[in-house]
Amino acid sequence: MTDTPKPGLGHRPLVSAAWLSDALSDSDLKVLDASWHMPNSGRNGRAEFEQGHIPGARFFDIDDCAEASDLPHTMPSEALFAGYMSRLGVSNSDRVVVYDSVGLFSAARVWWMLRAFGHDQVFILDGGLPAWQAEGGALESGAATVEADSFQARLDYRVMASADQVLEACSRGSSLIMDARAYERFTGEVEEPRAGLRSGHMPGAASMPFGELLERGRLKSNERLRAVLEARGMQPDRPIITSCGSGVTAAVISLALHCLGHDKARLYDGSWSEWGGRSDLPVATGG
Repeated sequence: MTDTPKPGLGHRPLVSAAWLSDALSDSDLKVLDASWHMPNSGRNGRAEFEQGHIPGARFFDIDDCAEASDLPHTMPSEALFAGYMSRLGVSNSDRVVVYDSVGLFSAARVWWMLRAFGHDQVFILDGGLPAWQAEGGALESGAATVEADSFQARLDYRVMASADQVLEACSRGSSLIMDARAYERFTGEVEEPRAGLRSGHMPGAASMPFGELLERGRLKSNERLRAVLEARGMQPDRPIITSCGSGVTAAVISLALHCLGHDKARLYDGSWSEWGGRSDLPVATGG
């Protein structure tokens, strides 16, 4: 068995392509391709997976593993998540490595989901599929062949924030809201990519475009992450709520906070898809 990095708070839950190559044959290691793309991108994560993926990987579809809702990829129930992971052939004793085809984008969402459901032995491939290919990693094509296993899930609701909790943070400043969307979406200078949503941001929120936490598809060093996040208002003891368009890239901020040992972060699952679509919630514009 290949030694695995520590998964706890304050440690970077990242593995290299070289590490993954050495560990790929370990029986307790499961690899998940969590590639997801914006609806207007013209890309399809599952189709690309079948064209080429890391050998032995299984495709995790965040749109399939979701509760029925008017909102995109809503956090699933314990039973739904447990059934989905079981069908992917993942057990509670497995180590899981998640990657995506961009470098670091949607993989952070699945990393966060697994941790939210009590699975701490989950890691992200640093640099994703591009890093794997750059180091000469082989690919295989076609749908994954999976033998089902048994996975038990228990959701920790403390890692999630509701619209009411975000509204309280807006009103009282009880938590710092960090918005992972592009700055132009935050200010309301451009229309939202999802039809019917208002433009702007939650009053009092800080703009924290997730791309500023990355460098060439990889998470920046802890020193640089700290500088970026502190410039947006991060303080050791102040709770933080992460948000974005639909709860995907907010998890990149959550990942960065985890690496720095910040243990008071929650992710707003509804994000702007909910907030921007509700006329009863306040919206601010500008920087």
